[in-house]
Amino acid sequence: MKIVKEFKEFISRGNVIDMAVGIIIGGAFTAIVNSLVSDVVSPVLGLFGTTNLEEFKWVIKEGVAAADGTIEGGVVLAYGSFITAVINFLIMALIVFILVKIITSVTNVFKKKEEEAPAEPTTKICPFCKSEVNIEATKCPHCTSDLTE
Repeated sequence: MKIVKEFKEFISRGNVIDMAVGIIIGGAFTAIVNSLVSDVVSPVLGLFGTTNLEEFKWVIKEGVAAADGTIEGGVVLAYGSFITAVINFLIMALIVFILVKIITSVTNVFKKKEEEAPAEPTTKICPFCKSEVNIEATKCPHCTSDLTE
């Protein structure tokens, strides 16, 4: 029962909800990046060679054609798929980096505005002994003069 209670507390925290939303948006965003690579980057790279990176393969061992048209028993190193995945990762990492930089700079602007606001004074100077005393003091603790200001 204690584990169930702890799980309910954990799942009801805001961080879990935020993380779930981030994962869902990240999944949708992955589809956009994959489309960018396959529909934009790959055709541009096709100007220099093949139009699809997925076509880059190294056939280590030829397979045998089966009756249904598939090839069985072959060994193929599909390094083009790996290159596509690396490009997807780099684009995703670049976009996340840019987003973090933007969020950090916006946060710093708001922090600077908060820091620039003048703080209320908490002390005052005794007119007799020139010592610093609390703003609410009615008597100087150093020279015992009455502070009637």
